[in-house]
Amino acid sequence: MEKEKIECCSENQVHPDLLKIVNDTMPEETELYDLAELFKVFGDSTRIRILFVLFEAEVCVCDLAAALSMTQSAISHQLRILKQNKLVKCRREGKSVFYSLADDHVRSIIAQGREHIEEDVI
Repeated sequence: MEKEKIECCSENQVHPDLLKIVNDTMPEETELYDLAELFKVFGDSTRIRILFVLFEAEVCVCDLAAALSMTQSAISHQLRILKQNKLVKCRREGKSVFYSLADDHVRSIIAQGREHIEEDVI
């Protein structure tokens, strides 16, 4: 398969006015790193499946395990990652712990991702 060659502009020179805009608006490196780390969390289909369950209801680990046909240990591991990244929250009721989406941003991120992959590519 032949690689597509990316062409430079016709003047073949740097455009300082555009570079200034880019440099002035580029977030700090730490923010870019944190954003990349957040998107890595969405790169696992098990975590996406957990989030879809949490779209519908607040659930405990045993309910998630049953819904996804997985072990409670595997679910707990994924929930820990989601919680560390502030995508899910939990609340304790007696000896039970119930998990839910941290906020509506999570739903929006997934919705926009779905919209993007469902677009017709020209």
